[in-house]
Amino acid sequence: KARIFATRDWHPPNHISFKAQGGPWPPHCIQNTQGAKFHPDLRLPKNTIVVSKAMNPLKENYSAFEGAELANILRKQGILRVFVGGLATDYCVKNTVLDALTLGFETVILSDAIAGINAEPDDAEKAIDKMLANGADIATLKDFIYPLELPPVTNPDAERLGEKRISKYETKKKARMRPRGPYKRIRIERG
Repeated sequence: KARIFATRDWHPPNHISFKAQGGPWPPHCIQNTQGAKFHPDLRLPKNTIVVSKAMNPLKENYSAFEGAELANILRKQGILRVFVGGLATDYCVKNTVLDALTLGFETVILSDAIAGINAEPDDAEKAIDKMLANGADIATLKDFIYPLELPPVTNPDAERLGEKRISKYETKKKARMRPRGPYKRIRIERG
């Protein structure tokens, strides 16, 4: 069963990354303010583990793995693979993915669940290239969303990556019956 971890910037008002302190960013994600809350359309399960970062006013943290908390939690739960989405592709996502890879986690970028700032042209695209060059895989959320009444595709690579699931929109309308010993199994083919 997949576990959901939600990371967030949780800055003190005088954080070093803010322009008033000489940093590059306007004030954002200030602790206990509306701007630090998750977007209301993001429906997180009740058992979501929230990891706050960038709480030290004197240190910028782009990666969710800076400090040992997240890596230790994942390891204690036996998690070997992480799927990363969020903001911003060219900063927090990139640094989180690179750190996850360095720490030995299989890492998958959810390409339709990220967005870049692009302070310089093509920064987000360059970040994706760097993550892939360092060993990250890429998938889309659509790869995981499928009707519960349909069985998953029988594909060893899909089991390994956990990313090749079928969608009713991608499924051919035909199903083939294949004998398996004394039983028969329906195999749904992707279009």
